[in-house]
Amino acid sequence: MTEFRNLAIGCLAAATMALLPVKAFSLEAAGVLKRASDAMGATDLRSLRYVGSGSGALFGLPFKSGAAWPVVNLPRYVRSINYETASYSEETTSTRAELRGGGGGLPPFGQAGERRTNTFVSGPYAWNMAGTTANPALLASTERVHELWITPHGAIKAAMRNNATLEWKAQGGKSLAAVSFAEPGRFTATVYINDKYLVEKVESRLPVPVLGETNVVTSYSDYQSFGPIMFPMQIRQTAGGHRVLDITVRETQPNTAVNITAPESVKAPQERVTTEKVADGVWFVAGGSHNSVAIEMRDQMLLVEAPNSDRRMDAVLEAVGKLVPGKAVRTVVNTLNHFDHAGGLRAAAAVGASIITQAQNQAYFERAFATRASISPDNLTKSRKKARVRGVAEKLVLGEGERTVELHRIRGSTHNDSFLMVWLPKEKLLIEADAFNGTPKPPAQVNPLTLNLVENIERLKLPVERILPMHGSVVPVAALYEAIGRKPGVLSR
Repeated sequence: MTEFRNLAIGCLAAATMALLPVKAFSLEAAGVLKRASDAMGATDLRSLRYVGSGSGALFGLPFKSGAAWPVVNLPRYVRSINYETASYSEETTSTRAELRGGGGGLPPFGQAGERRTNTFVSGPYAWNMAGTTANPALLASTERVHELWITPHGAIKAAMRNNATLEWKAQGGKSLAAVSFAEPGRFTATVYINDKYLVEKVESRLPVPVLGETNVVTSYSDYQSFGPIMFPMQIRQTAGGHRVLDITVRETQPNTAVNITAPESVKAPQERVTTEKVADGVWFVAGGSHNSVAIEMRDQMLLVEAPNSDRRMDAVLEAVGKLVPGKAVRTVVNTLNHFDHAGGLRAAAAVGASIITQAQNQAYFERAFATRASISPDNLTKSRKKARVRGVAEKLVLGEGERTVELHRIRGSTHNDSFLMVWLPKEKLLIEADAFNGTPKPPAQVNPLTLNLVENIERLKLPVERILPMHGSVVPVAALYEAIGRKPGVLSR
């Protein structure tokens, strides 16, 4: 304790002499980091595997805008890290802990089952394994690089190579060394080191497509010795102000064999966009994990859904721009607030398109889109434009004459409380997300989200002929009813 306080006094004196009242030279930061590296065993740590269990959350898939992320149980959580090759893998088994909010690949609400995931990062490449198939996960690259270098030992290593600065802060009645650094284009971080030279907390900030940027706080406690290293037995993390991880570590293995190499198939992923004309002036825009629909209006193109990211949206806008020369996308309809369905909205705002969403999302999106992305500037930040967001409570009709488009709120869904579906009366087409994915084979059990969709169609008496889902393929309405074990009735308005 005395040595730590003396070091603090010395560093503060050096900072004062240099006329830097807040942050000291990187030389003093290097001294603290060297002591922390020695105390934690980071100096000679090449790889690490740890196993735990606890709970997590589905980041970006809230039931309501601004609400906490839906919690999941994590009976198994395994991370294997190679610091020398900047790689890690994560294996998780998860089950539902809440009955509302996004599913994230979990079984439908009310049905037993678990989800197993195997995710990877190596250098700039991220991917997920589905059996023996490696699927690129371009959007996850920054997040996973961030996760690698905010682990207790990873944070020390990253700070040492990134010209960190030092500040002394009083928190909880004690003095902590706050060492700050930036991983260019990826994230910024401040590492809090206590008087035993152990990492207590990392406060970081990283880019997120919907939010622009968001804060992450990761806390480490209850350190124990595992051979040459000290490692925390409790790991807690929040992102965007809500919990995303609470893990109790059961097993830690330093310098175990961890060999992770990015497959060639994930190194140059292409953004594929296809357009299929499904009616006069209506195109199904697919080719990726998420779909959109382009609709020709009198003086513009209306786009339903801007998913994933700037990258996807750039490709979609380019493809849609070729459908009807002279008519640009000026309005984008967002079906729900989940980040995978809203990740391209900032890019839409950057080209001047107005955004229509369910009323509960309006204020949330306005705040989010006002956030500048400074770590890795996105389209909206570069454009310096202000996003225009319009809210729909229960129903909105767009267009006139030959083309009208109706937006209806999906009531009573356990998936999302600010859910919109889009109805084209003349064409008898229904556009919807997540409630039904156009699955050709009916599930063994009825998905309650699909049943809820049918209830809303029948409540509104929409004579649907075809479904245009935001996942999957265009299907006749009979496929929707087959999924719930019924035949479609005759509906008229």
